[in-house]
Amino acid sequence: MTSSGRVWKFGDDVNTDLIIPGRYLSSYDAAHLAKHAMEGLSGSFAKDVRPGDVIVAGTHFGCGSSREQAVIALKSAGVSAVVAKSFARIFYRNAVNLGLPVLVSADASENFEDGDMAAVDIPSLKIASADGSKVSVIEGVPEHVRAILESGGLVPHLRARIEKGR
Repeated sequence: MTSSGRVWKFGDDVNTDLIIPGRYLSSYDAAHLAKHAMEGLSGSFAKDVRPGDVIVAGTHFGCGSSREQAVIALKSAGVSAVVAKSFARIFYRNAVNLGLPVLVSADASENFEDGDMAAVDIPSLKIASADGSKVSVIEGVPEHVRAILESGGLVPHLRARIEKGR
């Protein structure tokens, strides 16, 4: 599981209301939510984000409410992974369940700047700039979490297991 794109850098304590403001929660429509992703922090994110782009953030990313729409908004906007120092527990679980890689790195938020081009390589446990001058280690991803992410989320993962008779 690898992806590459532009880095969107955010700080600490990015809460779910900043990721998708409450006024847009009248619909679970992914396209609607994507149009307003990160609107609480960036007026340009939703219109400029591209498939493969990566969010790099500080501590406690996804704190606040337990709204799944925050993950849906990011994933539908094209975000391929979120790399942060730490995550709010419910956001982390929602992201895994919905198939958005959420990866812990102690120093990515110091090493990468907004606009850098970077590749996230989950098997190699690293995020690296396109020119190789910046590299940060990603903490190991538990095998059961990796299996869910590789399936595209919890529901597809369980469906595949049922179809295999396991």
